[in-house]
Amino acid sequence: MVGKTERLAFSGSSGAELAARLDLPEDEPRGFALFAHCFTCSKDVLAARRIAAGLADKRFAVLRFDFTGLGSSQGEFASTNFSSNVADLLSAADCLRRDYTAPAILIGHSLGGAAVLSVASQVPEAKAVVVIGAPADADHVVHNFAAHLGKIDAAGEAEVTLGGRNFTIRRQFIDDLQAQSVTDCVVALHKPLMILHSPIDQTVGIDNAARIYTAAKHPKSFISLDTADHLLTGAADAAFAAEVISAWATRYV
Repeated sequence: MVGKTERLAFSGSSGAELAARLDLPEDEPRGFALFAHCFTCSKDVLAARRIAAGLADKRFAVLRFDFTGLGSSQGEFASTNFSSNVADLLSAADCLRRDYTAPAILIGHSLGGAAVLSVASQVPEAKAVVVIGAPADADHVVHNFAAHLGKIDAAGEAEVTLGGRNFTIRRQFIDDLQAQSVTDCVVALHKPLMILHSPIDQTVGIDNAARIYTAAKHPKSFISLDTADHLLTGAADAAFAAEVISAWATRYV
């Protein structure tokens, strides 16, 4: 069971204050994990909350935070990009390192998984990496607003609706995504990797998991999330993910 949840704040890559929650187990944590949420989501998305609670039940403390301009964090989303997300993750790791214990596990969901893969080599204390429904290319998310690409090219930006909310997407965001090579980071990872993915994921196809798995070196593991949707909205799916992540992580933490 979660012992308590602490509200935290720290400075992100742009200097904006980022909102975070630290889910702590009832007993002394066996290790700390850092969780990166999905594209345009927040630290309070169901998957993040349920997985953090499940890991806390297994004595892992979990820091989940809102990237710049999302959720309760300050800053302008339109000025962010994949590189700034990676920098925000480094700031979150610094927060844990400074005030608690550096993260031993890095966990990322969807585009957060791509960010975790990109940042892992810069967190030397991280002993294991977990990605859930992660794309093999950061620019995979562009399909979410493909209908607006013409306007973005012509005007430099466009307002798009994602998950029922409006966001401003600028050309620099797309350029930054296209400049990334997630699979190159996977090749150079040199840390144990667990890949969780649903074979019926309609947002990030299962072929992405195959590409990440092929690029990774051992030790690596793949876990099928069977009938889960991309956001793991089913409580049983999130609970299963937390269970297998915690069991696997105990081999390394």
